[in-house]
Amino acid sequence: MFNHDWRKSSYSGTAGNCIYVATDHDGRVKLRESDAPDVTVTFTPTTFRAFIRATKTGEFDHLSP
Repeated sequence: MFNHDWRKSSYSGTAGNCIYVATDHDGRVKLRESDAPDVTVTFTPTTFRAFIRATKTGEFDHLSP
């Protein structure tokens, strides 16, 4: 199994609810949350850039309660 070099997001605080990111051996980007470290979301680099861009522009804001 491939060991990932997980890095904590610079936007994560110190309250224990952190997002971690790693790059896979084939260039895919993986995200996980500190509350559920066994669950990961995997993106291609292109899809990850689109996800970040959509997040920054508020595309997902309507999903908040």
